[in-house]
Amino acid sequence: MAFTEAQLFDWLARFLWPLIRIGALLAAMPVFNSRSVPMRVRVILAVTVTVAVLPLLPPPPRVELIGLEAVLVAIRETVIGLAIGFVLQVSFAALVFAGQNIAYSMGLGFAAMLDPQLGVQVPIISQVYLLLATLLFLGLDGHLVMIEMIAASFQVLPPGLGAVSRDQLWLLVRWSATVFSAGVLLSLPIVIALLFVNIALGVATRAAPQLNIFSVGFPITLLLGLGLIWLTLPQVLERFAAGLPAAFELVRKLLGV
Repeated sequence: MAFTEAQLFDWLARFLWPLIRIGALLAAMPVFNSRSVPMRVRVILAVTVTVAVLPLLPPPPRVELIGLEAVLVAIRETVIGLAIGFVLQVSFAALVFAGQNIAYSMGLGFAAMLDPQLGVQVPIISQVYLLLATLLFLGLDGHLVMIEMIAASFQVLPPGLGAVSRDQLWLLVRWSATVFSAGVLLSLPIVIALLFVNIALGVATRAAPQLNIFSVGFPITLLLGLGLIWLTLPQVLERFAAGLPAAFELVRKLLGV
């Protein structure tokens, strides 16, 4: 059985454009973009998802694979995938920011470790929040919801024909502002409690100058902070889970599904 060059290019294009969009999504999506996930695993996962959704996709546009038009199509597909992954990245970044606020209030700002997702040093409290949020995200089938929406996006934004508009990009900018507001709200109860503790320690130091504030204050703030984290952890994870539908809704607005 002989195949013409045009048929081979058509089959390659039918597979390549969805692969670029799905690969960009996995590169930006929490859980899968972690450095702890080998690149080979990400590539295999992207190919597997592409093969799974390929029968559901509309016929791709006829684009010469070698030329400027193919480069523009690849850039559009990459931007769409990265935009979807960025929405969820913001949700996880809010927890990282909250953990940083709490860690600095507890005096644990120096206790940092490498975050495999962000690639930077973050306080260990942020890592705890991030790991628990990742497990919760997987437990709520968030990864399956994202794959379902990326598959539906090909019906609304066909490869080579659809692109993210300026208004949709502005939605991403507004959504990124929630990192600070959500992070502050999540960490505010613990930060305020530790602030009162530090004020009390400051008053005690003024009343008894011989008191060693470092040897007394650090264990108190550390133990109290750990206790408050344990008490507020269910509420923090509950608020994170409650914010996931808003993230998914924003993805639907971006994709028009």
